[in-house]
Formats: sequence, structure tokens, C-alpha cells
Amino acid sequence: MTEILPLLGRTKPLFTEDIAAYDIALCDIIANSRFLVLGGAGSIGQAVCKEIFRRQPKKLHVVDLSENNLVELVRDIRSAFGYINGDFQTFALDIGSVEYDAFIAADGNFDYVLNLSALKHVRSEKDPYTLMRMIDVNVFNTDKTIAQSVAKGAKKYFCVSTDKAANPVNMMGASKRIMEMFLMRRSKDIAISTARFANVAFSDGSLLHGFNQRIQKRQPIVAPNDVKRYFVTPQESGELCLMSCIFGDNRDIFFPKLSEALHLISFADIAVKYLHQAGYEPYLCANEAQARELAKTLPGQGKWPCLFTASDTTGEKDFEEFYTVNEVLDMARFENLGVIKNEARYQPELLELFEQEINRMKQARAWTRPQLVELFHKLIPDFNHKETGKYLDGKM
Repeated sequence: MTEILPLLGRTKPLFTEDIAAYDIALCDIIANSRFLVLGGAGSIGQAVCKEIFRRQPKKLHVVDLSENNLVELVRDIRSAFGYINGDFQTFALDIGSVEYDAFIAADGNFDYVLNLSALKHVRSEKDPYTLMRMIDVNVFNTDKTIAQSVAKGAKKYFCVSTDKAANPVNMMGASKRIMEMFLMRRSKDIAISTARFANVAFSDGSLLHGFNQRIQKRQPIVAPNDVKRYFVTPQESGELCLMSCIFGDNRDIFFPKLSEALHLISFADIAVKYLHQAGYEPYLCANEAQARELAKTLPGQGKWPCLFTASDTTGEKDFEEFYTVNEVLDMARFENLGVIKNEARYQPELLELFEQEINRMKQARAWTRPQLVELFHKLIPDFNHKETGKYLDGKM
């Protein structure tokens, strides 16, 4: 198994001090509470579920669209932690479905609702149809499940945002920024907190997870050499979400502090460390064709073909940031967690316009990507969308 922390240039987990300082309170609250985790079988969702489960909750229900990932979650939890006295169940449901609504109507009694579901890939903006689904998942399903939580008397709602929501340059980040606007409107009715955080190393579908797939399939390792990112481990992502959910005040956005413990590292640098850890020497190739051809022979010689190139695809941000200059920060409460403090500021007429325009497009069964980009600009006037005409699906 890949040792993640050395790949990230770190020697210990990021939130050790904060978890230790608050763990007694965490255990007490969780042991006396009922939890619903939406999108709980994804990488972050599984990490959150394990953090909750091992602290013996009264009730933990997990909903996810992926039946297979739910099976793995249960196997993982049973193998790692065993059993609890509380009510632990999983449900293979689509949050946007009538079946999910029936589930909530029948038994929607939870103290904490955590929504980890999201379309998270920048590549999801390449076509207007996937882009519309991203809007549904990231914005409207969130709004819907908050309303249901309010109706059922939940005390707290948490949903995950992204660092890409701060000064967004892609539609995924912008959709999460718009989601945060909808949260401000709902925060009048229920306490809501969220989190913006870095790339989750080796999460499903991530480039680093792809390294594992390439090794298994004996294919080249490909990575940008000019893109640097902050990374957290899956466990750290679960801890960050749980801390925000339990201890965040209404409208708080938690994020990892930028420090020596969390630093920028390029995908290419991680690829080199990854291969060394796997026992291979990276071999730099000139193009895709050469890399594919050498994948047939080099691994047998203890080398692995790599293609490291400059990034030129739509929506790639040059750098990552967790907050903007206009946001108010609390950097004193936690050791390695920062908090953005928010007032309930939003423009109701813009949110209503967004809802109306999206509904109109859906009813017409016709819309274009430029129309959606233009609508996003109405809600985020300084949205600096980086359009290059090239997308990740057009590369190896």
C-alpha cells in the first residue's frame, strides 16, 4: 500500500493537535447523536463515516448512488472497527430521486446531516449536459436536502465546498461558490457549516488514484509538471469535515492552515516519489506514443515510462487559495484549522434568477455551455473563467 505522507513531504498527520484537543468532546457528542451522511461512499464520505463510526454514534445512516462503493464501505468498517450498539445502515439511493424523498419522509430523524456528494472534476464542464448535472448535484440537491433537514428538525447541516470556490476560474469551483450563496440563504433556518480544502490524495478519480490504476494496467504515468497543489490525506479530509460539522458556528467555512505542514507540491514531483516508493526509476518520454510503446518493456527493467508536460486545459487554476482578501478569518481557535466567518449576505434576486433560468432551460430540454457560463457570470461578476478550448478528456 502506498505510504501517503512521505509522498506529500510530511511526517505526521496535519490535524493531530486539534483532534487531540477536541476528541473527548467529539466522542461525547457523537455518542449521543444521530447522523446522516450523503455521498458517504466516496473517498471523503468514507473517511467521514469511519471517523463517526469509530466514536460509537447512536445512529449512522449512509446514502450514496454507488452500490459497489457502499459494499466496500461496509467491508472496510467491519474489518477495521467491527460493530457498534447504534443503528448503522447504508442505502443505495440517488439524492435527487423520489425514492430518497420517501426515505426521508419515512425516517428522516437526524441531528447532523453531512452532504459529501459532489461532481468534483474540472473535466465535468466539457459538455453542457454533464455541466447541468453538476449544477443539480452541487447546488440544487444541496438546497433540497437542507430544506428537508429543516423540516425534520435537524440541528446542523454540513456540506463540503472546495478551495476552487475562492476566486473560481472553472465551472466546478464556481458551482460551489454559488452553492455557498444558497447556503447563506438557508442559514436563516438551520445552522450550516462547510469546508474548503485541498486535493485529497489518492481519492477516487484523482490523478494520484490514477497512478495506482496505471501501475496495475502497466500503462504510462502522465502528469503536469507546472501545476502545484496542496494535498490532504483521506483521513485528514474526514477529520476536517467532522470538526467543521460538530464545532463550526453557523455559516463558518473551515480550511487547512497554510503552513510548513501543508505545502505546495507538483503532480510530477509526487509521481517521481510514487514510482521510487513502488521500486521503479522514472523514465522521461518525449510524447504519448513513445510512452505507450515503452510501457511494454521498461517495467521489466525496473523503469517506468513518464510523460510530464505543461498544463493547457480549460479551468486549471495557476495556484490554490482557501479564502479571499475580503473574507474575515479566525486563525486563533485551532492549531491547524482556519475558519472563515460569514454574515448572512446574499442577493435573493440573483438566487431566484438562477433558479428560474435553470428551470427554464430544463423545461425547454435545450441549453448550451455558453448560456450556463453567462448565467454563472451574473451571480459571480468577477468570475475569471479560463477557457482554452482544450479539456482533460483529450489527453492521455
